[in-house]
Amino acid sequence: MKVILQENVEGLGYLGDVLTVADGYARNFLLPRKKAVLAEDRQVKFLQHLKRQIDQKAKKEVEALGDIGKQMSNVSLTFEVQTGKDDKLFGSVTSKDIAEQLAAQGMTVDRRKIQLPQPLKELGTFPVPIKLHRDVVTKIQVTLAKQAGEEPIAEEPTATEDIPAETAETAETN
Repeated sequence: MKVILQENVEGLGYLGDVLTVADGYARNFLLPRKKAVLAEDRQVKFLQHLKRQIDQKAKKEVEALGDIGKQMSNVSLTFEVQTGKDDKLFGSVTSKDIAEQLAAQGMTVDRRKIQLPQPLKELGTFPVPIKLHRDVVTKIQVTLAKQAGEEPIAEEPTATEDIPAETAETAETN
C-alpha cells in the first residue's frame, strides 16, 4: 500500500516520503495514528508543492545548524568525578549531564540529540556525537577526570558484632 508520511517515523522514513508499506502496517499503525495518509494523485501533487517549500526552509536550517555544529566541534567538556578503588566512578555521566554542561556554556541542546549509547563510566576522553539534524552531526570531546585533591578511599575493616539469640529470634518473627 502506498502512503505519504505525515511525520518522521523512526526506521521508516521522514515527513513527506512516499513509501510502499505492508497493508496491515498501514491500516493498523500508520493510518490510525495519523502518521501517514494514503497516496492519492491529488495528495501527491499537493505534497510536491509542500516539498518545494520545505526544501527551501530545510536548506536554510541546515546551513544555520552547520555553523552551530562547527562551533560545537571545538567544545571540550570536562567532568570532575568521584572515583573509588581502582579508579572506578561513583555513578556515571549521562546525556543529561552533558546537556546541562552545554547549557551552562550557552549552547542549548536537547539531551535526546546527544548520541550516547551508554553512560560514561570510565576515566578518559571520549568523542560524543550530537545529531543536530538528520544531515548535521557534530562531535564534542568529553573528558572524565578525578576530582582535584581527591584521595583514594581506604576501606575500614568493620567489626562484626554477635547478635544475642533472643534478639535474632524476635527480629525473624517480626
